[in-house]
Amino acid sequence: MFVDKAKIMIQAGKGGDGAVAFHREKYVSRGGPDGGDGGNGGSIVFEAKGNMHTLLDFRYHRKFKAASGENGRGGNMSGKRGEDLVIYVPPGTVVKDEQGRIIADLFREGERRVVLRGGRGGRGNARFATPTRQAPRFAQPGEKTVEYTVTLELKTIADVGLIGFPNVGKSTILSVVSAARPKIADYHFTTLSPNLGVVKVDSHSFVMADIPGLIEGAHEGMGLGHDFLRHVERTRLLVHVIDVSGWEGRDPVEDFKKINAELTQFSDELAGRPQIAVANKSDLPDADEHFEALKAHLGPLGIPLFKLSAATHQGFEPLLREIVRQLEALPPVHNYVEQERELLPPVKRELQITPLEEFYLVEGDEVERLIGRVNFEDYDSIQYFQRQLRDMGVIDALKAAGAGEGDTIRIEEMEFDFVE
Repeated sequence: MFVDKAKIMIQAGKGGDGAVAFHREKYVSRGGPDGGDGGNGGSIVFEAKGNMHTLLDFRYHRKFKAASGENGRGGNMSGKRGEDLVIYVPPGTVVKDEQGRIIADLFREGERRVVLRGGRGGRGNARFATPTRQAPRFAQPGEKTVEYTVTLELKTIADVGLIGFPNVGKSTILSVVSAARPKIADYHFTTLSPNLGVVKVDSHSFVMADIPGLIEGAHEGMGLGHDFLRHVERTRLLVHVIDVSGWEGRDPVEDFKKINAELTQFSDELAGRPQIAVANKSDLPDADEHFEALKAHLGPLGIPLFKLSAATHQGFEPLLREIVRQLEALPPVHNYVEQERELLPPVKRELQITPLEEFYLVEGDEVERLIGRVNFEDYDSIQYFQRQLRDMGVIDALKAAGAGEGDTIRIEEMEFDFVE
């Protein structure tokens, strides 16, 4: 089964907790704190793997979580770092966040991207020792991580894309010029997924993709076109196959116009891609009349037209040489600009105080990270938390917002009374 789009959930590993420990050794009194730091959590990494050609694996496995870091231990021993989770995808896979921004474009085999970094390990109590606080009985918990949803889209990597209405002979053409053996039958939508083949012309070679047939309204989801238009986005050259036999009662000129209208609706950039027109089934009756009409329409557009009969293998040599000639002058295969290199909050949230009916809500990246690293069961840790709130300006901001003695303050899920 060919699957070219999947939605999965990913989560980096949580950071390990710092340790609260004190040095214990015979004949050594008051050895001091020696709690080690927690290890960082594992990251989520995507890698393009050459022997993968579909996203079928993600149809049944949708949740991925990296290993958490180990907790710190006494003796100043830090916890082990959590192992990264490597998610393998086919070359040509684009990873997008929930807003549709491109996080990673895994274009070539072996390319890697760190999409989500693991949580930081918490510091052990040895890190909090000072001349005035020689025996801290608190440590930082490891940084928690958040689950994200990402979309994977496979965009076929090919130099040439065969486009056109269903049943115009695209699969037959691919089978003639390459070793590919797509399913061929005399009915619409025989091709249900893109087929790729390597075409060799003298010392040159290129990859050709047979894209499932488009119909009018494909950009709106009709037929199969909407699902597979993405597979021609990376092509450098489009070979537009047109049935000039007229056997199905269609006008070749109108067919050409309708397919190009669909490309324009899907992407202006795709519609501007260079094209070569192929008049297939030219060995059938009435083909010459339709061929001349098509030639008259394409002439002013500067699109070369080739007469072809895929069934009898006639007319292939001049077509293939023109494809090679144009490919030599065209830029490399399209690569996407990565808009977000990692899944992190796109904008840093500054400190914000919101007076509500029952409490004052405190929000902001820095203060929320702080509360995740405090042990509220330890007196020293609470004292540390209060000093940090003053240093960060939270206390002054609460006073300015009208908070007074005894008012309830809320940071994430934690509530406490305001004390001036």
